[in-house]
Amino acid sequence: MKYKNVKEGVFLSRPNRFIAKILIEGKEETVHVKNTGRCRELLIPGARVFVEETDNINRKTKFDLISVYKGDVLYNIDSQAPNKVFGEYIEKLFCNVKLIKPECKYKNSRFDFYVEYQDKKAFIEVKGVTLEKHGVMLFPDAPTERGVKHINELCECVKDGYEAYAVFVIAAEAGEYFTPNAETHKEFAKTLKKAKDCRVKIIALNCVVDKEGISIKDNIEVRV
Repeated sequence: MKYKNVKEGVFLSRPNRFIAKILIEGKEETVHVKNTGRCRELLIPGARVFVEETDNINRKTKFDLISVYKGDVLYNIDSQAPNKVFGEYIEKLFCNVKLIKPECKYKNSRFDFYVEYQDKKAFIEVKGVTLEKHGVMLFPDAPTERGVKHINELCECVKDGYEAYAVFVIAAEAGEYFTPNAETHKEFAKTLKKAKDCRVKIIALNCVVDKEGISIKDNIEVRV
């Protein structure tokens, strides 16, 4: 996944979930934040960031915030990126893919992907991960009842004879392993453990991130 018209800036503040104040080429700009998550450990004053300049003249904001450095590691914080890069990666993960259907409804849920490969059928839910503590990648960074619902309904898919995957895309080349963030949302952690016991496949993938884009690199260990 690649971006266009990328510029470097310095993060100043985040007045609300949707906008940030960023210093770009010596001028303070109001920038759209493409992630409504907290990102508190990333978006700190003085952080080095990258933005994409839009060519849409009708936009209220001229730039989108796409990535930020935490120390020497660049994190992509575009909430649309995990699905896009996983969509690009599907045919590397599965053999003989016959069908890829994004945003596929099943019963009471809309999963990110439905895939048919070999003689198998699978529903896949993708979550983006940006929270790192002491070399461990964690999800979620805030309580997510929606996330709990999705994981529970992946279990229903397995009961109905489908394969089911919970995929955690780590938006950086970081982390020794991935684990659910029980400290922030105990229910999500318990639900993910139950899903593993129900034969939902849980995988975590880290990414190569640079100022121009993001791509999936490889699996990292999952501890549930």
